[in-house]
Amino acid sequence: MHTYDAALDRVAEKLVAYATERIRMDPPLDGFRSPEALMADVGETVTAQGLGGDEALRIFTDILAPATISQDSPRNLSFVPSGPTPAAVLFDLVVSASCVCPESWQEGSGVIFAENQALRWLADLAGMPASAGGVFVSGGSAGNLSGLVAARETAMRARTKAGLARPDRWILVTSYEAHSSVKLAARVMDVDVVTVPGDERGRLTGAALRTLFADRVPDGAFAISATAGTTNVGVVDDLAGVAAVCSDHGIWMHVDAAYGGAALAAPSARRLFAGIEHADSLVIDPHKWLFSPYDCAALLYRNPDQAKAAHTQKADYLDVLQANDDWNPSDFAFHLTRRARGLPFWFSLATHGTQAYSQAVETTLATAHRAAELVDAHPDLELCMTPELSVVMFRRIGWQLPEYERWSTNVLARNIGYVVPTVHLGEPALRFCIVNPNTTVAHIRAILATL
Repeated sequence: MHTYDAALDRVAEKLVAYATERIRMDPPLDGFRSPEALMADVGETVTAQGLGGDEALRIFTDILAPATISQDSPRNLSFVPSGPTPAAVLFDLVVSASCVCPESWQEGSGVIFAENQALRWLADLAGMPASAGGVFVSGGSAGNLSGLVAARETAMRARTKAGLARPDRWILVTSYEAHSSVKLAARVMDVDVVTVPGDERGRLTGAALRTLFADRVPDGAFAISATAGTTNVGVVDDLAGVAAVCSDHGIWMHVDAAYGGAALAAPSARRLFAGIEHADSLVIDPHKWLFSPYDCAALLYRNPDQAKAAHTQKADYLDVLQANDDWNPSDFAFHLTRRARGLPFWFSLATHGTQAYSQAVETTLATAHRAAELVDAHPDLELCMTPELSVVMFRRIGWQLPEYERWSTNVLARNIGYVVPTVHLGEPALRFCIVNPNTTVAHIRAILATL
């Protein structure tokens, strides 16, 4: 089973051919199927004797892959899709073949060195100090949880140092538009959440926080979590105002920029992020809008030593990894074993250069703004708000949720687009999330023509 033989050599050629063809093509949207339909076509695949590589690959390419929506299709505009570069996808094959586990510098110094250069580029975009650093984790959910754990640990240590008791309950302050993973992190950590109303665009503002703290800062408030690019409508919180409140009250500033942080690479959008340089922890997902394959999220800390104090795991068998002051990625999140998930992102950056990345993000922003103009000119549609980043939210005049759902199912079945309904201010709506430079205005026109 662990020997490379002639049969596997043949399968390897087919695997490489499939992967190469996949990244050359215009990815189809395809669609989902029921478990019953898949079982009827596939049957049991995990058997005592095995199917053989040829048959297993046939089942995947002919049946399973077409039953899966392609996240990198330029017509996929739902949730936050993806658009990895061919260079990043191909290098993902190398990552698996290399079989490295860069949890510690001793085990993966070369890999970690490369990942850290990619992290440095992101930290520089955000204006974080030279001392900033972090780790690549699986996604925004893992990044938000790890960053907030570090925030609470830092607050706990500060209280202990000052001779103060722990609060009855720790409190996380955030906005209504914060990503669901921020609220899930609070549940996992068993901390309370104080939710602050947003302004007319749904932004968390310094003014609203000052109103909340007018009488006193809630005892146990250990972090304020701001959002730089809300998932549903794509707006950036008042980061400068949030930073000022955090500074005044000595509270950790966490910024969830999992989706929107990529726009830091676009000169036209940089003004929206004023204040992000003050973040104590910051999450940006390259697998969303920075053209990396899944799963890849950058978690950055202003002071990595604070994260290290929160996350370093202690055990006799790990002592050898802590003997020197090495950069161990396992010290900066709640994991130990980890995949070198930052390497495809690094390889693509190194291959194409950061200027190409800036141009690609600018392309998606331009497409989004043109899409908003087309929606605004459509007699049966209305914009919910002018887009800040690359999310365009709009309504079909007179439609209710059943009409949206029927339309969404129809355009997916016709391979025109994947656009699912959402809710804004209590009313159903549609949204385009444009993060793939291969999404063109022609794609947008084709979808809008069905409305």
